[in-house]
Amino acid sequence: MELTNGSDSKKQRLDESPPSRVLHIRKLPNEVSETEVIALGLPFGKVTNILMLKGKNQAFLELGTEEAAITMVNYYTAVTPQVRNTPVFIQYSNHKELKTDSALNQRAQAVLQAVSAVQDGSSPSSDPGVLDLAPPPSPVLRIIIDNMFYPVTLDVLQQIFSKFGTVMKIITFTKNNQFQALLQFSDPVNAQQAKLSLDGQNIYNSCCTLRIDFSKLVNLNVKYNNDKSRDYTRPDLPTGDGESASKDHSLLGKYTSVCIHLHLIHSYLRLDIHNILGVYGDVQRVKILYNKKDSALIQLSDGNQAQLAMSHLNGQKVFGKVMRVTLSKHQTVALPREGLDDQLLTKDFSGSPLHRFKKPGSKNFQNIFPPSATLHLSNIRDGVGEDDLRLLFSNSGGTVKAFKFFQDRKMSLIQMSSVEEAIQALMDLHNYDMGGNHHLKVSFSKSTI
Repeated sequence: MELTNGSDSKKQRLDESPPSRVLHIRKLPNEVSETEVIALGLPFGKVTNILMLKGKNQAFLELGTEEAAITMVNYYTAVTPQVRNTPVFIQYSNHKELKTDSALNQRAQAVLQAVSAVQDGSSPSSDPGVLDLAPPPSPVLRIIIDNMFYPVTLDVLQQIFSKFGTVMKIITFTKNNQFQALLQFSDPVNAQQAKLSLDGQNIYNSCCTLRIDFSKLVNLNVKYNNDKSRDYTRPDLPTGDGESASKDHSLLGKYTSVCIHLHLIHSYLRLDIHNILGVYGDVQRVKILYNKKDSALIQLSDGNQAQLAMSHLNGQKVFGKVMRVTLSKHQTVALPREGLDDQLLTKDFSGSPLHRFKKPGSKNFQNIFPPSATLHLSNIRDGVGEDDLRLLFSNSGGTVKAFKFFQDRKMSLIQMSSVEEAIQALMDLHNYDMGGNHHLKVSFSKSTI
């Protein structure tokens, strides 16, 4: 749906609003609760008011200070905010404060009062039927990971939960065939905020769901610092039977390479592999096997990326052949000695400008999807139209079924007739030089046209 020029002007005015402690949140999912909206602001300071516009899937959130609001906006500029696994949009409001009718906004105010009581460390006086926010019983959370299709490491948990306060200790274990963890904060209020914000959220897209409750324990006893347990207040602890705490804590451990089995002409195999594997990780090195040139060994940055690549690409068809992706026993791809690789079978991509994940907090981490017939295009040069892009992608050997520009015309969706055609188009056209220092960025989309 195209917006009128009037709507464009309105959007521009909203985007240019000066900083305010009142934030405007748009595109909220249906039936979202006040608690979920408040949880977006909890890590950044005291939330002082909220106004829900459920008919419009919008809300206004007032923070205690303008500085807290600026911190929140800056953070969510780098990390896409999500509610119920749905991206939402946060921007400054033109309002400097919220004046709400307490009679019309009674439920929201009750939830806010309960949350404020928890933040202040006092007992909430709101109706217990509205929200169960009694003073947190423990600084220790019990975490269960459902639908764990990708590995979740101790370090991943520390990174996620430290946004809400100081993480002191973590113990991970498997119980009833489920990956679980106990995580201790320095303050029970931090544990409450983390539980309120993260319970039911997915670590990765559509999987690895966090189920969080308070533990009956109030203090964790950690004996070893390794890949299964960590006491961040005691870096001197021994590693025990686990690996050294300074080593890679990926559950895949040493498996940082994936082995690709597919039939392609190896003279252009390396770049194609770099583009398709690069959707799921930063390719460091590629080696085509000397005695089996339909196969290659690819080294990625870490084991999580290798697992993602294998999970998403194994069994996909490329050039009419089924691609087989398995974890390799090799830790690295060795570079040949100078002058010994006369067939140019090995390529070092460690300094490649095409790496999508080298910048911490990059939005690319939030946009990892399985191969699909719909591709997301970005960094489109000014003046390039729909016909130009349709022709470009048709020339890659596929059929364009649908196309849609985003409003700014710097991004678009393009739908090929099959997943196989989309894979080949991505391999051929990611980083395509459009002139004017614009290189086309291509990735898989979860959307349809």
